[in-house]
Amino acid sequence: MTTTINLANTNIEYPSSDGEPVAETYLHLYAILTTLEVLKQYLAGRQATVLANQFLYYAQGFPKLRVAPDVMVIFDVPPGGRDSYKVWEEGQVPQVVFEITSQGTQKQDQEQKKLLYEQLGILEYWLFDPKGEWVSGKLQGYRLQDEIYQPITDGLCQALGLRVAVEGELLRFYRVDTGDKLLIPTELAELAQQERQRADKLAKHLRSLGVDPDSLI
Repeated sequence: MTTTINLANTNIEYPSSDGEPVAETYLHLYAILTTLEVLKQYLAGRQATVLANQFLYYAQGFPKLRVAPDVMVIFDVPPGGRDSYKVWEEGQVPQVVFEITSQGTQKQDQEQKKLLYEQLGILEYWLFDPKGEWVSGKLQGYRLQDEIYQPITDGLCQALGLRVAVEGELLRFYRVDTGDKLLIPTELAELAQQERQRADKLAKHLRSLGVDPDSLI
């Protein structure tokens, strides 16, 4: 006798946390957070989401079949955060995954996760080693070709339209179409401060000429 389980009606819990630390060190955490924020800003207004350290559940009915990519980008889904990401509900697997790797996670990142992401059909998988413990040049990407990951040698994340580079202990991104560098939050804050200072100087100059800058608005 064969028993059929209706997964839709089964009360299965999919936890959003396992109580483990988000990252191995502050250095790894900062790299995760800056990558998350830069890509979120880059994709703002598009039908896409960027998630960091959220569980990715890929088999309905099997809550233990999960992985928590450090940063993942998914297109053709509503923007915004999730407590966890269930492939069967969203209808899309991530297109790009970034793992902030270390000597301690090398085997898992290079073997188990790489094989899983390959089998799930994730287009690009990037390993960033901020301490330079085992990845040559701190960065190695893989692109899916004929269902097999091949090393990325051109530094391009085709799925995102970005060139990926290492600067110090951070991942940095440059738009392929314009060459513009995507700024991290501290750089955006500095730029905003500079703009305020320029505006204040201009207002002061106009007042010295007897012009009320508020009247020009």
